[in-house]
Amino acid sequence: MRIELETLRRGSGRPILVLHGVNPVSPSAPFLDPLSKHGEVIAPSHPGFGASPMPADFETIYDLVNLYQDVIDDLPDNDVTLIGLGFGGWLAAEVAITRPAKLSRLVLADPVGIKIGGREDRDIAHFFNSHPAELTKRAWHDPSKRPPGCYGLGWQAGIDDTMTDAEMVSLARNWDSLCLYSWTPHMYNPRLKPWLRRIAVPTLVLWGESDGIVTPDYGRAYAGLIPGAQFETIPAAGHHPELEQPAAFVDRVVRFIGTGAKS
Repeated sequence: MRIELETLRRGSGRPILVLHGVNPVSPSAPFLDPLSKHGEVIAPSHPGFGASPMPADFETIYDLVNLYQDVIDDLPDNDVTLIGLGFGGWLAAEVAITRPAKLSRLVLADPVGIKIGGREDRDIAHFFNSHPAELTKRAWHDPSKRPPGCYGLGWQAGIDDTMTDAEMVSLARNWDSLCLYSWTPHMYNPRLKPWLRRIAVPTLVLWGESDGIVTPDYGRAYAGLIPGAQFETIPAAGHHPELEQPAAFVDRVVRFIGTGAKS
């Protein structure tokens, strides 16, 4: 079965596949144009997000993993960089574990997906049971400066009077899909953590220093589970460093993908 995904493309050259977080990558996202100078940025909307259809039999993270294995296999280039943002970072890590032949580099920006602490420890701020104002506070270094068109972490945290009806429908659809894929257990896969050791491509783990959704300490632990992974923080950024500090984000990504090519 082939699924026609809504896909944003920018630039040309080596493919840079971006897996989005709670919301699809906006055409106005400030990191897009700078990053597209270094390759073709390909940013699909996951099934059920944006305008991408939701197949009737999709319901787990593994459905997304298998789909993106097909996407990578279908790319004509053998030198694919995979970037995962937030929820998309969890998904990108799962994809990398399967070792797609064309995958040459992996960048994870503030990913969720694993449990670090004990049973009663809250590693990840609760996306579905937290007050919208609390989510916004935790997600941004400076919530007052979040880029136009960015609706925070999801449905509750994003509604405002400037939104069109179509934007509201899309945001609600994104939130419903996120619930389907990640409600139980909340935003992690208990099977993922022990298998991060299978990631065999050069990996960069980036983290916003002010991230209150998943803290830099969570990020350091995450990176420590991936053989040879580099860990870097980005000042004055929260859970969305690619939006709050796009220049710093792109600089780190470009320096990384300029080296570490798969042999």
